[in-house]
Amino acid sequence: MHAVEALNLTRVFRTRRKRPGLRGALRDLVQARVETVTAVREVSFTVEAGELVGFLGPNGAGKTTTLKMLAGLLHPTTGTARVLGYVPWERADAFRRQFALLLGQKNQLWWDLPARESLELNARIYGVPPDEWRRRVDELTGLLEVRDKLGVMVRELSLGERMKFELIAALLHRPRLLLLDEPTIGLDVVSQKIVRDFLRAHNARHGTTILLTSHYLADIEALCRRVLIIDHGRLFFDGPLADILGRFADHKLVTVHSPAAPFPPARLVGLGEVLENAAGRVRLRLRRDQVVATCKRLLEAFPVQDLDIEEVPIEDVIHRLFTRGTAAPSPSGEQVPRRE
Repeated sequence: MHAVEALNLTRVFRTRRKRPGLRGALRDLVQARVETVTAVREVSFTVEAGELVGFLGPNGAGKTTTLKMLAGLLHPTTGTARVLGYVPWERADAFRRQFALLLGQKNQLWWDLPARESLELNARIYGVPPDEWRRRVDELTGLLEVRDKLGVMVRELSLGERMKFELIAALLHRPRLLLLDEPTIGLDVVSQKIVRDFLRAHNARHGTTILLTSHYLADIEALCRRVLIIDHGRLFFDGPLADILGRFADHKLVTVHSPAAPFPPARLVGLGEVLENAAGRVRLRLRRDQVVATCKRLLEAFPVQDLDIEEVPIEDVIHRLFTRGTAAPSPSGEQVPRRE
């Protein structure tokens, strides 16, 4: 049985659009202008037990809406899903005790309580025995390096500390499924790494299925072998993270190390896009099918000490996917319009 199975999930929102001015307001009283927005459109995928899957997409792509449907907070307009064997929006008590949803900008801790008491309240809600929750709190706070903050009021914690305690609260009842929406948003680099290392270790130790959305590609690269990419509500990629480079990165980066650099710009014409031409180093962006021939020309034309050939960083590839004006293929073969 799949941990998560989504089949043609679609969610349509109806929103009222106000007309400008007094006359517009009077017209709205008689006949409101209603618009429909399709946030998620026929999204289908499965996640196996124990998988750690990245869920990528620009703002407004439909990621959070999808997670909320999988958590049972939203009913789909059409389509269905089974999560841990349950239909999530039926909100069965047994289902609610087996998953956790953590939204990066939402709080589940009580701001006017010390962190320890807020965690104790969460543990009691889920029926975790006192000895067990104390052991788990001791373990989790140690791993996330916030044990010394247990007596601090939640409102007085830093953003990074509060996010770590939110993660601890989500894991106190040992959920089989963890839905994470931007868990490292706003955190400093050190805190991001601590959270990433913790999630990787927790997944390996407990086999918790994790579906993770993030705008930080470092999170995805560090944690996820498989990614789902969604835009305009449609899922258009589902596969290994490494395959994104193979399918969508049509360029490579070539760095030339030479004592003669910078080279005269005229001599670089026709050798690709020049990204850098500085003392001792020239950096070019080349189409994949031009790499071999261009490197040969560079070796013949310049005194080269070293030559590096790299893939385009995954973050740049994702950025280009979400900002280019061309169309990307959806699973059904349709062309999905890109944002300009």
